[in-house]
Amino acid sequence: MYDDILCRNKVGVLYLVVPCYNEEEVIADSAKKMKDKIQRLIAEGMIGAKSKIMFVNDGSKDNTWRIIHALCKKDIVYCGMSFSRNYGHQSAILAGMMAARNYADMIVTIDADLQQDLEALDQFIKCYNEGCEIVYGVRNDRETDGLFKKVSATLFYKFMKLLGCHVLANHADYRLLSKKALDALYEYKEVNLFLRGLIPTMGFQSDVVYFDVKERKLGKSKYTLKKMITLAVDGITSMSTRPIQIITLLGFLVSLFSVIMIIYCIWDWFSGHNVPGYTTTLVVSLLMGGLIIFSLGIVGEYVGKIYLEAKARPRYIIESLIWKESDNEEGKSIGECNEP
Repeated sequence: MYDDILCRNKVGVLYLVVPCYNEEEVIADSAKKMKDKIQRLIAEGMIGAKSKIMFVNDGSKDNTWRIIHALCKKDIVYCGMSFSRNYGHQSAILAGMMAARNYADMIVTIDADLQQDLEALDQFIKCYNEGCEIVYGVRNDRETDGLFKKVSATLFYKFMKLLGCHVLANHADYRLLSKKALDALYEYKEVNLFLRGLIPTMGFQSDVVYFDVKERKLGKSKYTLKKMITLAVDGITSMSTRPIQIITLLGFLVSLFSVIMIIYCIWDWFSGHNVPGYTTTLVVSLLMGGLIIFSLGIVGEYVGKIYLEAKARPRYIIESLIWKESDNEEGKSIGECNEP
């Protein structure tokens, strides 16, 4: 504990981890704004001079990696990583954090479009200096979202909470993690990633910073409805077994109802009533068939997750890495780092 306090008394090195997927419209402008912010923080003595901005190219199909490559060659404040293919937003964030954890005292993950307020970094760092290992960025409101996004996001967080996933409402992936938190996160080996639910389970001292969300000026959001649904399914099946518990309870209630119906039918038969019951039979058959298929689907999701975890395939493959500590270096590299 004493060592941690001594560590916080010195200026920490900050790495900004920026996942990118087809962000050629915004990446150059965002890079300049992030560099200006990093330089101001260094000048004010809030972060160390070796602080950097790390871009993680998640298999972009446009010129995103070409632009990142040029930025990294031009200025040592930038470093870049590129996947061999698209592995997803959560994997891109994790890869950047794991690559930075041996060099940084703290990292902050932020989206490439900078809709998350960059000026909130000051408050993140202040919380870190006060002893927090994790700082969550939570948006003040959703005024910049459309009606559908507002409704779907609200339902998403309520549904996740209902099914036992304890996530912060209106917290995306704008957060600070200390080196201690990063080292702890490194011990988690699961393939199915849901960082919004996983990180709070580590239990370190944490705080919340509220920020305003800006409108996206260029390009369009890469988080489609399909990706949001996939994220929700991954979150529920990765962090909670409550859906299976609900199925068990539902199965018990249906069985109880079936016993009651059997007793009723026997009583009806002994009473001499002869009701055809075609509609009742059809409705019950359809209800039971739908319930069985739905239940098998939920169980199948869990079996699929177990299958992926059992294979233990890499969560991502890094094709290229550009990292320079000084202007005289050519840059550390993994794989081919030539101009794309």
